[in-house]
Amino acid sequence: MNNLCVAHRGFSGKAPENTLAAVRMALELPYVTWMEIDVQLTRDGVPVVIHDYSLDRTTNGRGKVKNTDWSDMRLLDAGGWKGRAFRGERIPSLEEVLDLSKGCLRLNIELKNAGNLYPGIEKTVTELIASKGMREETVLTSFDPGTLLRCEEADPGIRRGLIFDSRWGDPAGRVRELGCSFLSIGFSRLTPGLARFLSGRGVGVMAWTVNKAKEMRRLADMHSDIMICTNRPDIWGETFLGV
Repeated sequence: MNNLCVAHRGFSGKAPENTLAAVRMALELPYVTWMEIDVQLTRDGVPVVIHDYSLDRTTNGRGKVKNTDWSDMRLLDAGGWKGRAFRGERIPSLEEVLDLSKGCLRLNIELKNAGNLYPGIEKTVTELIASKGMREETVLTSFDPGTLLRCEEADPGIRRGLIFDSRWGDPAGRVRELGCSFLSIGFSRLTPGLARFLSGRGVGVMAWTVNKAKEMRRLADMHSDIMICTNRPDIWGETFLGV
């Protein structure tokens, strides 16, 4: 299957992002082969799946993820904002998502670490992935070069990817400098030349966040290896498989 479908934060177009409900909805679609999630650490060092540094937007809690213990965070409602049907949905731990995804979905795990906001997150996450036997099923990505270098130190065999969304700069050069084998890039920044260049060197390319059929087709025409990360995997299915 070309232009693999990546469910962005799970099936986040219909379920609350980065929750087990969103993961389960993605799992129900047989053509979803990858899922992108975001990981941070609680105050007491538990890796949790949530995008924002603050709890405010996607839960009924307040404050920073890094200032909240897991015992308090797991009590928050992370689904009610999306609709009545999702009330009571919780922020999942990374371990819960790994257990649900193992053998079913490959994972692009973004480490939400700016500078050294979460000291030790790289070691914590790589050790958890290894303990689940999922090193071959994951890629760790980040905007932060230091985080990617520390991932390599923590586990030299783990696959790593750079996230890039700048109008300027040399993403291919940065991928090479960091020794990464994956590029996660805003879809409007991706060019046919860059896609061909990276694919020819064995670097995986994922374009985000693509929710319209027209843009999906444009990327598919650009290169068959481009992975399409979308909030709406159902639209991917309609576009490429007619389902």
